[in-house]
Amino acid sequence: MCRIIKDIGFKCTLCGKCCTKEFNDHVFLLTEDLKKAKKSYAEQIVPAPYCEICDNNGNFYVSGYALKSKNNGDCIFLENKRCKIYNDRFFICRVYPYMLHRERDENGKVQWRQISGLNEHGEYNTEISDDLCRSTAIETIEYEKKFLEQERDFFRCLQSLFIEKNLRPVRKIYDENMRKFDKGESITVFAFNGESFEKNIISKCDYIS
Repeated sequence: MCRIIKDIGFKCTLCGKCCTKEFNDHVFLLTEDLKKAKKSYAEQIVPAPYCEICDNNGNFYVSGYALKSKNNGDCIFLENKRCKIYNDRFFICRVYPYMLHRERDENGKVQWRQISGLNEHGEYNTEISDDLCRSTAIETIEYEKKFLEQERDFFRCLQSLFIEKNLRPVRKIYDENMRKFDKGESITVFAFNGESFEKNIISKCDYIS
C-alpha cells in the first residue's frame, strides 16, 4: 500500500470537491466519531442512509450514523470550499481519498486498491516521503478495520435482537416503507451506536440541515 501511495503522489489542492454531492454521498461516522458528534454537533447527525434491513413490523435498522447535508447534497460543514471543522473533522475525512476496496487487476488477480476519485480532483505525482506514506497507509488500514468491525458488531447485535424478539427481515415491507419515506412520510430507524440500537423517527427532510 505504501508503494501505491507513493506512486500516485496525491496532493490536496483545497478544491473542496470531496465534500460535495458530486463526489461523495454522505459522511459515515464510526463509533468513535459518533461520540464526538453527539457532544459537539448533535444537531447535525442522523441515522446513515440506505438501511440494511427492515423487520416484519416495518422498523428499519442501520449500522451507524452520518452527517446531515445541505439542500444541494454537500456536506453541512462545507463553506466557501473549506471545512468549518477541519481540525476536528471525522475519521473518514482524514483518510480520504485513500479507501480500501477489492478489485481485479489486468491479470485477474483480486487485490486491494486504495484511491477514490483518481484523476478527478487534487494533483498527482507529488513527491511523498516514506514516513508520510507509511503513516497514511496505517491510518487508512485502521479506518477500514474499524469500519468492518462496526459492520460485524452491527450484524451480531441485530441477530441477537431478532432472535430475542422473534423478528425477521422482510424485503417487501422494506420496499413499501421506503417508497413512503421517499414521498415524505416518517419511518422508524434503529441506528447502531456501537453497542446497541437507538430509536429514531425520521423523514426525508431530517437529512437536510
